[in-house]
Amino acid sequence: MTESLIAFAGAAVLIAMAPGPSTVVILRESVRSGRRAGLATVLGNEAGVLAWGLAAAVGLSALLAASRLAYDVLRVAGALVLVWFGVRALWQARRSGPAVVEEDAGRGGAGVRWWRCFRMGLATNAANPKAGVFAVSFLPQFVPAGWSVPVMLVVFSVLWALIDLVWYAAMVWLVGAARRVLGRAGVRRRLEQVSGVVLVGLGVRLAAAAR
Repeated sequence: MTESLIAFAGAAVLIAMAPGPSTVVILRESVRSGRRAGLATVLGNEAGVLAWGLAAAVGLSALLAASRLAYDVLRVAGALVLVWFGVRALWQARRSGPAVVEEDAGRGGAGVRWWRCFRMGLATNAANPKAGVFAVSFLPQFVPAGWSVPVMLVVFSVLWALIDLVWYAAMVWLVGAARRVLGRAGVRRRLEQVSGVVLVGLGVRLAAAAR
């Protein structure tokens, strides 16, 4: 059991460090709106991680892996989500002098912004069909012999989300420390452009990807 947990934790660390759509979205929100917004996006992403892991535990991800139609529908939906996020980022970059939302804004506005960032993180993760196929094909490999597969998948899902959370929280903290430089209008506009192009590219790639 201990060996399985250590092996899975090591693999999960490597997976968390691999850049992807979630990384782009989290970095963008951290630069635009500060650490709280970045952490809200991280929590939304980890809610998606848990959802995929629990889906694997109850067998729903197996349906996604087996059904070409279900996979393609979610793949196209996920591609549209990424393209939409990318287009929004490019539109923000085109706006003249977009204002940065400060962390110490009003309580009501902060609550709305937190929820928006949480939903963005959740949507980015949940709309990725590869995460579902990954969960059902990757997590079971670490289940030790004699243990309940659904129970261990839930344990691995929680551990996966916690490792992801630590990695992205550290990344958000570093971005926050450098926000005085990254938050300058010119730098911020360039980052918006780069993140927009990357998200649109990832969306197109997901839409065109063969299973």
